[in-house]
Amino acid sequence: MACRILILGGGFAGLYAARNIQKLMGRDVEIEVVNRDNYFVFQPLLPEIAGGAISAINAVSPLRFLTKGISMRKAEIDSIDPKLQQVTVFQGVQRRPTILEYDHLVIALGSGSDLSKTPGLSEHAFTMKTLSDAQLLRAHIIERLEHADITRLPDVKKGALTFSVIGGGFSGVETVGEIKELIDRSLLDYPNIHPSEIRVVLLEFSERILNEMPESLAKYAYANLEKRGIEIQLGVGVAEATGTQLVTSENEVIDTRTIVATIGNTPSAVVANMPLNLQDGRVLVGRDFRAEGYDNIWSIGDCALIPLKENAIKRDEFAPPTAQFAVREAAHLSLNIKSAIEEKASKPFQYKSKGALASLGAGRGVAEVFGLKLTGRVAWLLWRVYYISLLPGAQARVSVLWNWLMDGLSRRSVAQINSQTDPGTRYVCYRAGDRIYENGSRADGLYTIISGAVRITSMDSETGLEKSRILAVGEHFGELMLLGATRRIATAVAAEDTKVLVMTQQEFLKLAEGLPFFNDYFSEHLKASGLGDKLESIK
Repeated sequence: MACRILILGGGFAGLYAARNIQKLMGRDVEIEVVNRDNYFVFQPLLPEIAGGAISAINAVSPLRFLTKGISMRKAEIDSIDPKLQQVTVFQGVQRRPTILEYDHLVIALGSGSDLSKTPGLSEHAFTMKTLSDAQLLRAHIIERLEHADITRLPDVKKGALTFSVIGGGFSGVETVGEIKELIDRSLLDYPNIHPSEIRVVLLEFSERILNEMPESLAKYAYANLEKRGIEIQLGVGVAEATGTQLVTSENEVIDTRTIVATIGNTPSAVVANMPLNLQDGRVLVGRDFRAEGYDNIWSIGDCALIPLKENAIKRDEFAPPTAQFAVREAAHLSLNIKSAIEEKASKPFQYKSKGALASLGAGRGVAEVFGLKLTGRVAWLLWRVYYISLLPGAQARVSVLWNWLMDGLSRRSVAQINSQTDPGTRYVCYRAGDRIYENGSRADGLYTIISGAVRITSMDSETGLEKSRILAVGEHFGELMLLGATRRIATAVAAEDTKVLVMTQQEFLKLAEGLPFFNDYFSEHLKASGLGDKLESIK
């Protein structure tokens, strides 16, 4: 019976590991890849998707197409049992638990995002980890331009046209560059927006951007972005965020409706719960990629802490979480697994980066290749050549090349194909004094106070005088929306720093129908609010 190799994860590390093992050992092994999605996402292109340079469909490739002769299973990974050599997954429409056995297990589950350390950031910031992240960001930016083009309120327009990106690493720099290019190339379609009204801000906590690159290249990148109108704040962190503001560590309040966080990288939650030795949530492995304490469990990619030398301690003594290293790790892993199957000694991983590249948008970039430093259009073209070479599948390469060609010859589309009309149930954070909604505005949901307090101000219909009341934690407001009201009849302002849960009418009605106690509770609440006579209208 062929040796069974189970690979968890279909990113750079997992996909290339599967392909290399198959190429090296062929029918001598049985390979299965388990991934949450049935496609491979080429993550370096996510900023270009957000900026509209390429279509989202062209940055993904079906895993089944890329893994000919390799079993592919679309499933959610639940847990592993090293003693029984089993992995439990949830699969299918009904998410039934299924046990998968293995002789060798490869963990290549990448990383996620954790923004919980900064108040309000996880509720209001976009991330750049998945295909949907990039799609939603692009749709959101276009929505802000649409709003700014028609609003007559200066403060609203200012907030809509302020775009903030947190993190000055590769992802942050490339994202901010693409956002600015998308906006600049879209303004011809928005006659009521002047270029001077656009504010794009990049916040970096360290004293320079692109710390992974030589200082001279970082300085060029800084100067190029600044020349294009991007404001860069160095040595500045984020203190808190709301739906309308970003507060920096320098106590600057930035009125913005767009926050993109390229910080807060965190290991996969699945990996964090595995019975393996972890450091900072990453799997501790030896230089041959074996997980500490196991002969048949291996880990590579972003989820593994891979030493590049014996007794590694410093950050630069471990493999960085980049596509370049993931591909090299996958190739070396296949050799070590083959050696393990043949009961031969494995070899330590040794690899030095051949350089680094970053796109700045607008046809400019920076690159360090084999010690040679390049800037401008040459570096940008090299960036494109390098990543197109890594893109798996000839069809994907042709599609991306065609997108790039058309992007250079035509305007970028402002169609909101992936826009969301209803954000659904969500948490929203406000600072003291923030207006939650005002009298006459559109009713968008029922609000429940999670923390803080809210002042409700309205006009007394009998006396014509203004009246107000303070609501505390656990109380609700905006109830008329449940009765079919489309406009607010009061103004709600955060009396202190406040967090609320917002629920749409449709979602409320579903819960009320499915949970009798929920319906009974709100029936009493509406009666106490003087709305009991209208209650039947929502049943």
